[in-house]
Amino acid sequence: QVQLVESGGGLVQAGGSLRLSCAASGGTFSTYAVAWFRQAPGKEREFVALINWSGTGTVYADSMKGRFTISRDNAKNTVYLQMDSLKPEDTAVYYCAAGNSGKYYAAPAYPYWGQGTQVTVSS
Repeated sequence: QVQLVESGGGLVQAGGSLRLSCAASGGTFSTYAVAWFRQAPGKEREFVALINWSGTGTVYADSMKGRFTISRDNAKNTVYLQMDSLKPEDTAVYYCAAGNSGKYYAAPAYPYWGQGTQVTVSS
């Protein structure tokens, strides 16, 4: 059983940056792929980015390419999401999730979730 805790959210102006962290405990975190999802009010949970268990492979949603960077430090059991050039439409609750299903873009594929951290981008 893996427990995940996100942190680093907050209020930032458009064009600014934030770095989110996803800290894991329990289980064998380093064997799982980890993804970030986000959910804005009234919208479905949306795939943001994925990093494989070793950190050698990443996938991004098209709207995040070039602005967001996912990375991990397995020695610290932590995954990061560096978000640059933030836009008001990036406002959402951001969640990290761990799992090893091939459908990396689908929320139901992940058995382990954090509680989320709010990111608000003002215009």
